[in-house]
Amino acid sequence: MAAPNLSPALRAPASSRAHPKAKPGYGKRSVLKQGDEDQGHFTLLPERERHIAGYVDALPEGAAMDIKSLARSQPLYGQMAVGSALRALGVAGHLRHVRCLSGEGDQVRWVTRTFWSRTAHDNEWWTAFLAAEEHHPAPQEATGTCAPAEAPEPEPDPASDPVSVPAQPPALVVPQQRTAAQAPTSAHTAGDPSPAFAALARLGRTDSRLALSAADCAALEQAAAEWFARGVDADYLTHALTAGLPASVDSPFGFVRRRLHDKLPPRLPATTPAARATPVRRLMVECTECGAPGRPEAFRDGLCRPCRETGPA
Repeated sequence: MAAPNLSPALRAPASSRAHPKAKPGYGKRSVLKQGDEDQGHFTLLPERERHIAGYVDALPEGAAMDIKSLARSQPLYGQMAVGSALRALGVAGHLRHVRCLSGEGDQVRWVTRTFWSRTAHDNEWWTAFLAAEEHHPAPQEATGTCAPAEAPEPEPDPASDPVSVPAQPPALVVPQQRTAAQAPTSAHTAGDPSPAFAALARLGRTDSRLALSAADCAALEQAAAEWFARGVDADYLTHALTAGLPASVDSPFGFVRRRLHDKLPPRLPATTPAARATPVRRLMVECTECGAPGRPEAFRDGLCRPCRETGPA
């Protein structure tokens, strides 16, 4: 077996395209006490992981951490390689993907964040850190002082980026029924579609494997609307439905219907005036392989149990 390359972390060569900042509430956030630079933190990693680790470590706070942005901003590795490298860095203890509530009172939304540590930490350290982080008061995004965070969706890309959808999407004509035996109960009338219908209609632009027809969107609309009723937005719904897709999807309608059921987020309890005065962050770790959320203690090496048992696809 070849000996590992113990040279320092490879810094990504300069790119002609500046790395984008994430939307407010997202972005790279470094944990405290992560060690000084130039101490050989990444020397035992394979070359690809050392390169990506060095690139991420050099990014400023709030930089976009989604796979698409990282692949576009450094020239050596594409999206699949970057995704594999991020998974390996999670296993090595350098990062955790996290979903948490941002805002306070009734004005809250789910955001996906990445905590980054130059120093590798074990599972027990990350579990304790995330458990403590969950009970910190939620920061005010308007002040620009968001807590450590992650970043999928940075810059506009109308053809594929789920964040850059127009505020008023074009009207879509929905048939009155999908089949004679299945007549969807649409929540919208002729004109602008409901947020749930519009989010489903845009899935095919985000990933062609999940392209749905108008009848499909109408049939699934009520299931998607339940997600919005539980406090999530279109970005969260799109990310949950498209994360960790298999190489091919034979039935986009059946696949999306199953995920709408299996990944339905919990309903938040009603907030009292006291709770709104001192909001508490609710936090879930996100599997670096499939994107499934869960409690910090349910994950090992940043992976949920099914992904640990099956290994990388």
